[in-house]
Amino acid sequence: MSKLNRSTLSSLDSAVKVPGYDLAAVRGGIAHIGVGAFHRAHQAVYVDRLLNQGLAMDWGIVGIGLLPPDAAMRDALRDQDYLYTVLVKHADGSLEPHVVGSIIDYLFAPDDPEAVLSALTDPAIRIVSLTITEGGYHVDQSTGELDLDDALRADLVPGAVPATAFGFIVEALARRRAADIAPFTVMSCDNIQGNGTLARHVITDFARLRDPELGAWIEANVAFPNSMVDRITPVTTDTDRALLTVEFDLEDRWPVVCEPYLQWVLEDEFCTGRPPFEVAGVQVVDEVAPYELMKLRLLNAGHQALGYLGYLAGYRYAHEAAQDPLFAEFLLGYMEQEATPSLDPVPGVDLAAYRAQLIERFANPYVADTLARLCTDSSDRIPKFLVPVIQYQLAHGGPVHRSALVVASWARYAEGVDEQGQPIDVVDQRRAAVQARAEHNLDEPLLFLADESLFGALREDARFTALYTAALRELHTHGARATLEQWPPADLD
Repeated sequence: MSKLNRSTLSSLDSAVKVPGYDLAAVRGGIAHIGVGAFHRAHQAVYVDRLLNQGLAMDWGIVGIGLLPPDAAMRDALRDQDYLYTVLVKHADGSLEPHVVGSIIDYLFAPDDPEAVLSALTDPAIRIVSLTITEGGYHVDQSTGELDLDDALRADLVPGAVPATAFGFIVEALARRRAADIAPFTVMSCDNIQGNGTLARHVITDFARLRDPELGAWIEANVAFPNSMVDRITPVTTDTDRALLTVEFDLEDRWPVVCEPYLQWVLEDEFCTGRPPFEVAGVQVVDEVAPYELMKLRLLNAGHQALGYLGYLAGYRYAHEAAQDPLFAEFLLGYMEQEATPSLDPVPGVDLAAYRAQLIERFANPYVADTLARLCTDSSDRIPKFLVPVIQYQLAHGGPVHRSALVVASWARYAEGVDEQGQPIDVVDQRRAAVQARAEHNLDEPLLFLADESLFGALREDARFTALYTAALRELHTHGARATLEQWPPADLD
């Protein structure tokens, strides 16, 4: 068995694609904060494609981890000379492994924060990209403004060693400004509508609290392109590691598994240059918004439509629910009748084909994406993915009965017990508050909608609440499957 590292590349199974470029010749041009599975299956793959074409040799990726759990990624990558395997799982069961070499280093900030700042101040680093999750942007959901929590306050203390992504970015930009070094582009790759616009807003606001002139300089000189990213990338399991070993005689401490589909739509706004991403298949455009709304309201909200109902019904994987005609029909109905009317035209995209493709992607049994993952951090996801669809439809007199059922299924899921009486591990940054409201689903069903930072004024809309309370009642009385079979009731249709 071959342990993955530079010395073993030439001896790997011929079915494993390996870098066709000189790994030692790649130089850093991108620093990426938040090196998780998605980044390694997505942005790093695009850079690897360019490197395999002899392009972007000065755009290698320096990974940065800020949180204690990131030490595991540091150790896994360091042990393998920063190489890792992307294992693409096709719907027919075939496997496509390839080794990615675009990450050339990994810095763990708690080990040496000054090393991170030195890297971010290096003129060679011209892009700092982010996958720090929705919660990493420190946004007050009710106001859309910067939420100055304890971690950010600590980073504002004069002379403090940064601990947050914002702290490192702003300190590095301050040093670059003082040294007359051109700023880097901040490229958010998180699954947030207007991710670049949001990053600009909260980072410049944070910088102004430290130094108003620095904040103004960042706003005037730093580029924050918006982007839309897409690839289903489930959590890597020991079974996946074993699969690499059995099928390809390859030992990889932390491979990435993903679906074949890959998409990145990126706004062409960079202040210090960029790689020729379009050569690698990135859609470089002037306006990302139509694409990101399509993805957020069809794919991401579609995951929510499938996730809670599927889990409550006893399924544990996305493909199990997506292969069930009852659940697939409900999901397609949501996408066609409720989500799609809320979208602007999407250049070059056949939305009917896109919707059908989503069902096929969700139904891929070999990706084995868990419904628990889809239901994670719902209080970050539902307000961004689904609530805007509901608000649009209510304003235009359109149907909302499927969306109401999805919200009700979240409320039922948040009770923490499934239909078989088994506990549900509700993973959510607002878990305590969400579950406290869900405890009253039977005696005060509208309480779950009381948080306006999550639901806006939906609690005050009689048409929506009639559907929502009926859905919640049906879920408690008959369960998810029986509810779907007769939803909506004739008197509410």
